Amino acid sequence: MAPVSQADHSVVEGQLKDVIQDLFQIMVQVNNYDIVPSHPSNFVLQNSIKSLHGSLQKVHRTANHPTANLPHIPPELIQYVDNGRNPDIYTREFVELGRKGNQLMKGKKEAFGSFRDVLAGEMCNVFPELRDDVEKVVERTGGDVEKLPVKKEER
Repeated sequence: MAPVSQADHSVVEGQLKDVIQDLFQIMVQVNNYDIVPSHPSNFVLQNSIKSLHGSLQKVHRTANHPTANLPHIPPELIQYVDNGRNPDIYTREFVELGRKGNQLMKGKKEAFGSFRDVLAGEMCNVFPELRDDVEKVVERTGGDVEKLPVKKEER
């Protein structure tokens, strides 16, 4: 995740504070709402909703601006938090899953390396004329050429 510049962060933070303030104002207006159509509470509520709409549009424009340097939040994390779960637990589970995947890949890499060494050794024994090619392949794939069986003429 790219670092967020302080300017972008401050702008979005201020806009989100405005949205929260507008939501609070709507909550207060709804709580004190008077059913009489000519009463001013109707107009105040309408203005509060228009203000919320404008605040949400500002956040949307800022977040979608091409030069905005805002962090990308995975949709899975948003869904996780929406379900009332702790994002720290999500992070811990994600790290553990990555660690398990890394261990699996390390095991596969070691198994294939071992297979490479056994296959190269057998190929050197059965096809001694291919020894130079086998050594090149083993060397280029990170193997140890010294572990290959000794050439017959070197014995």
